[in-house]
Amino acid sequence: MNIAKMMKDLQRMQAKLQEEVETLDVEATAGGGMVTARMNGQKQLLSLEIAAEAISPDDPEMMQDLVIAAVNEAGRKVDEEVQRLTQSMAPAGMNLPGLG
Repeated sequence: MNIAKMMKDLQRMQAKLQEEVETLDVEATAGGGMVTARMNGQKQLLSLEIAAEAISPDDPEMMQDLVIAAVNEAGRKVDEEVQRLTQSMAPAGMNLPGLG
């Protein structure tokens, strides 16, 4: 087993993973599409769209709940995608911590 080669391969995989995460863009909706949140791989909110019918001065709590739900779902999707990318890059048989 060549440790230097393994380390170089791991560094290459880490750089590729970082590149993939940087270009990641996910979208999630709540309330049957009333609120849509787009988020990047760093979990920065890129956009938030709210349908006109979701805006009600009589029930601001509903809109707040929909926004929170859409943003949280986008964050979960980022986590899932990063985990999928990480697992797909791990060499067969390599048990990486935190990926179980």
